Amino acid sequence: MTPTQQTPDVPTTFPARRRRWPWIAAAVLVVAAAAAGYWYWTRTPEAPSGGGAPGAGGRGDPSARALPVVAAPARKGAIDVYINALGTVTPRNVVVVHTRVDGELMRVAFKEGQLVKAGDLVAEIDPRPFQVQLTQAVGQMAKDQALLKNAQLDLERYQTLLAQDSISKQQVDTQAALVRQYEGTVQSDQGAIDSAKLQLTYSRVTAPITGRVGLRQVDPGNVVHASDTTGLVVITQLQPITVIYPIPEDSVPRVLKRLQDGEAIPVEAWDRDGKVKLATGKLLTVDNQIDTTTGTVKLKAEFGNENLALFPNQFVNVRMLINTLADATLVASAAIQRGSPGTFVYVVKDDKSVSVVPVKLGPVQGETTAITSGLAPGDLVVVDGADKLREGAKVELITRDATAAPAAGAKGPRGNRPPGSGPPADGQRRKSAS
Repeated sequence: MTPTQQTPDVPTTFPARRRRWPWIAAAVLVVAAAAAGYWYWTRTPEAPSGGGAPGAGGRGDPSARALPVVAAPARKGAIDVYINALGTVTPRNVVVVHTRVDGELMRVAFKEGQLVKAGDLVAEIDPRPFQVQLTQAVGQMAKDQALLKNAQLDLERYQTLLAQDSISKQQVDTQAALVRQYEGTVQSDQGAIDSAKLQLTYSRVTAPITGRVGLRQVDPGNVVHASDTTGLVVITQLQPITVIYPIPEDSVPRVLKRLQDGEAIPVEAWDRDGKVKLATGKLLTVDNQIDTTTGTVKLKAEFGNENLALFPNQFVNVRMLINTLADATLVASAAIQRGSPGTFVYVVKDDKSVSVVPVKLGPVQGETTAITSGLAPGDLVVVDGADKLREGAKVELITRDATAAPAAGAKGPRGNRPPGSGPPADGQRRKSAS
């Protein structure tokens, strides 16, 4: 056979064999992986500490392993019932300080933002015009007093002459009327003096209430008038201070009953995040009508505000103690789970298995929740580690310290393991076997 006749057989044999080898290799790898997985998941695991026996099931059976959980018994105790609301800090008194006389503003006696007491000097108006008016009024009174004195002496002489039948009675009566006229003039002069003194007093503007002054509205040198609308400065009372907040109309009867019984209802003001308590006060009053648009009623509480933590127009979270439940069944709030059964807890039974128990929740206070039905005091409920549980799962009871210690000393995903965490990894098993 010549070379030219053998060349067609070469391209038809070797390329076909090359195309089949990748498929054969892939099929071998898939079969090997399936065999390794079947051996890994169906071999007998080691018995976890605290429960289970060898051969109880394969590695893929979660119920064969006891899961570590932290549990605590439900207890009986008292819990406070609060009404929560969002309130606004409102000062009891806000005063716009005006001048009561017209004149030039000579001096401002406060610093912006300063705390002042009632009666402290705030500003001073030019007093000289009022001092002149006072001097004039005093002089006019002295003049009229002299005229009155002279008229009184003449009246005494006329009365003596009338007794001697030397003058007519009409002349005496006329003199007596003149004396009364001068007496009225002197009283009017006294009023003018008092008015001038009052105007002079008004030239010194004082704080009508105790509080914090705001920003200055008028600068010294300007002529101010009693009719000015802006005023000189605004003073806001901070101690005590009030908070106005709404509550649902359904809660109003309980509040009114306690007020009618003469009980003081404590109220707490917390910051916006609800983490820091700013002040403690008491309920002052309840509004007289329900807001039909929101179905709420406004309440006003009073706070001493000794540390000035509350500021006007500040938004705060309000907690009002409305009642205290005695002999309630209490559990940690972390034990409450939510799912298709509603709200439920995992109860640990005597055989170290858990059962799903639906519960009805009552008031919540901090990290404690009251249970109105579903639990009894003494029932052991899971408070940590419930995320992997299911009905009938086996558990191992540990403490919170036991869960934290292995995590602190862990060397990696195949290093130290917490107690009851299941069989070791495959690499670690082979290492210990060797």
